[in-house]
Amino acid sequence: MAGGTEGKKPGTKLVGAGRRQEWTGPVVNPPVWRASTHIYASEADRKAGGPQPKDGKFYYGRQGAPTQWALAQALTELEPGAAGTMLYPSGVAAINGALMSVLRPGDVLLISDNSYEPSRIMATGFLKRWGIEHRFFDPLDLAAYQALFCERTKAVWLESPGSLTMEVCDIPALTDIARKRGAVSLIDNTWASAIGFPALQRGCDISVMSLTKHVGGHSDLMMGSASAGEKFYRRLRQTSQQMGNVVSPDDAALALRGLRTMGVRLERGMQTAITVAQWLQSRPEVAAVHCPLLEGDAGFELWQRDFTGGCGLFSFTLADANLEQRAAFVDALKLFAIGYSWGGYESLALPYDAAPIRNTMAIPGSAKSDTSEAMSIRLSIGLEDPADLIEDLTSGFAAMKDI
Repeated sequence: MAGGTEGKKPGTKLVGAGRRQEWTGPVVNPPVWRASTHIYASEADRKAGGPQPKDGKFYYGRQGAPTQWALAQALTELEPGAAGTMLYPSGVAAINGALMSVLRPGDVLLISDNSYEPSRIMATGFLKRWGIEHRFFDPLDLAAYQALFCERTKAVWLESPGSLTMEVCDIPALTDIARKRGAVSLIDNTWASAIGFPALQRGCDISVMSLTKHVGGHSDLMMGSASAGEKFYRRLRQTSQQMGNVVSPDDAALALRGLRTMGVRLERGMQTAITVAQWLQSRPEVAAVHCPLLEGDAGFELWQRDFTGGCGLFSFTLADANLEQRAAFVDALKLFAIGYSWGGYESLALPYDAAPIRNTMAIPGSAKSDTSEAMSIRLSIGLEDPADLIEDLTSGFAAMKDI
């Protein structure tokens, strides 16, 4: 049976976190506890539970059972500085739950202009309807960011690297400004996870992840999480319970299974991504590669300073291409499937146009395209052999020439 993980390295934590003896019994993994009703031994036992049951105490199905508790504790142990973690039925639900726990009508939310599109839609749609104002900012322009703060600014939403175009921003500097102005800093930390970027140690108050991606790792579950220190964890927990968020024990078991191998998958994907990205840099069909793992990338120095790892997600912009050529490139791929999401064991390719969802930031590579928008593609590198992935991409470039 695994021992405590305090003070251990990330790989050891991934193996042992959340495996409490009372939850696993004589087996390696906690069993799948499927239950809506929790049974009490006596009326005194029921009353002792109270209306706000503590973590790890049986009460009712919405508060989970050992399968969900083990996953939440494991994620907490992986996030330095966290007091607890809440689980949500999807990554977007985690974004919503985290923001709703710190915002109220009349507040202002500052949101990084390279954030994941559903995060943007959360600000411009759901939160706006509840009377919460949003202001987009360029996370690479600290002066402009600081100028956006006002007395009503209560939260800042961050993402690094940024969605699609992969800019790395100075999280410690951004969160320091927010703290001095009395605002809460939240971050979508899905790309590197806590083992590659200790978000709370870098100044963030709440760290959100889509567990659908690397934690699940097999493209077979939907889930999200939010981790925080004691002050904000209490808010997360209260808001989540009031909104009725709950994850299935079967999905929690899948996430726990994926978590144990996440470290080796992240490392393999990252190393293959570097190989593929370097090869793409040599191709005449490519205008720019957006990958902070590469020395010389605009975000490399900040990544090297603040991160201890990464993953296989990056993007690139085609040179002098049009929509038909980009479609031909993607359609010719056999190993790279076309699909949303990422972080699974299989490689994916997704054409994207960042211009329609940018308010303050320039679009990398757009000046080298013969269209008004950069012809770009995001790659999620899986566990295939890098030589085979390069061969597949080569066939894509060949198909472009026929258009």
